[in-house]
Amino acid sequence: MKGQPQAATYRADPRIATLADWLADPVEAADFPSRTLRFRNDRAAGTVDLDGLTDDAWIAHFGRFEPLPDNLPQPLALRYHGHQFRVYNPDIGDGRGFLFAQLREHSEVKGAGRLLDLGTKGSGRTPWSRDGDGRLTLKGAVREILATEMLEALGVNTSKTFSVVETGEQLWRGDEPSPTRSAALVRLSHGHIRIGSFQRLSVIEERDHLSELVAYCLETYPGPAAPDDAPGRDEPAVILLHQVVERLARLAASYMAAGFVHGVLNTDNMNISGESFDYGPWRWLPQWDPAFTAAYFDHSGLYAFGRQPAAIQWNCAQLAMALRPIASGDDPLVAAVDRFGAIYREAMAGHFLWRLGLVPQGPGEDAKLIGAAETTMREAGLGPDRFFFDHRGGRNAPPGEFGDLLGSFESAPGATANPVWAGADAPNLYIDEVERIWAAIDQDDDWTALNQKVAAIREFGAALGPRPKGPN
Repeated sequence: MKGQPQAATYRADPRIATLADWLADPVEAADFPSRTLRFRNDRAAGTVDLDGLTDDAWIAHFGRFEPLPDNLPQPLALRYHGHQFRVYNPDIGDGRGFLFAQLREHSEVKGAGRLLDLGTKGSGRTPWSRDGDGRLTLKGAVREILATEMLEALGVNTSKTFSVVETGEQLWRGDEPSPTRSAALVRLSHGHIRIGSFQRLSVIEERDHLSELVAYCLETYPGPAAPDDAPGRDEPAVILLHQVVERLARLAASYMAAGFVHGVLNTDNMNISGESFDYGPWRWLPQWDPAFTAAYFDHSGLYAFGRQPAAIQWNCAQLAMALRPIASGDDPLVAAVDRFGAIYREAMAGHFLWRLGLVPQGPGEDAKLIGAAETTMREAGLGPDRFFFDHRGGRNAPPGEFGDLLGSFESAPGATANPVWAGADAPNLYIDEVERIWAAIDQDDDWTALNQKVAAIREFGAALGPRPKGPN
């Protein structure tokens, strides 16, 4: 096994360093009492040519946070603002994490590949920690492993849990039995620029830096041009907003088809690359209920399951507001945000029928099927995991409107060919299952259930096949 990345394949590219003076603060990782490797995602590591690291080298980089070769010499805690449950907060930023490295994705087709980030959670205090200790509980890290693995299987554009190292501290938390164990988590993701990053620059009136950040994002996360009839379609801010609206509308649709509730869809939790990340109080629907909430502190149901698309579109509108100082007027920005609904409906049909293993018929018929399916789940008290499994490829059509519509759709090629579909059910992450997995770790330090669940989820993802294609 190799002890360090090999220059022939590993490609460091810390491009964000050119913006660091006004976008971030250099920080140092905490000096933890101990470091025990608990999870290394070699599947994700292989995409950036880090899967050959020995465990000792892995812990050095992702437990002690020694710099990767030719990468950022010191971690960066990013600065941003954000709407938190619709209340604007200018006093936030990376409070228990930092950007550790940037590197190119391995791809024989694309050559250098996409620029990806390695970011952390629970790695220590930063200037933005406020009253927090900068730490992450081990249970929180285990939950993030499970969430990202299942979301990836279900076709959601998500960050990957790259590494979890237990750090030997006892933490006290109001929402977990305490003291509880601590961990440092590393994510592999497609960027760390948030809607809140633009909000901060707009509020503090740094127009030049706002324009620089737009240019950085357009170059680093390239996307399609604005529609031919879009007003202001050649303006950089307008181009970026169109791209973000499309990405986030598709993200919202994928959440809904997955039956997933993120829980905290604040503007500082919205990545402009359209990638889902930062998993705290998430839940999967035990039954189809638009009012279901994940966060115990979401008393108004602002981020309830059925309100997620509207919440994400609202966040897009806040990005539009932040870009106003460098746009020619409001009309081009409004036109971009107004595209959200149509893109969402098209993406919802794509994800919903992909999960059912059916060939789409067109917007009208697809929407009828989705509406009938939602009614069936709601009236029968069914969760989407059971529902999609039972009717994969159009099988087991029940009597009634949904069954009639289901029978009129063609099964996608190979929809039920994988042995997974001959089993009793697909894997789920309902709260009882998550607690079962954590209890084995917490009580007996037994990681078998977690490893088995990750393997089952990956097998399930392979049976579903590649997710519906988006613009990037």
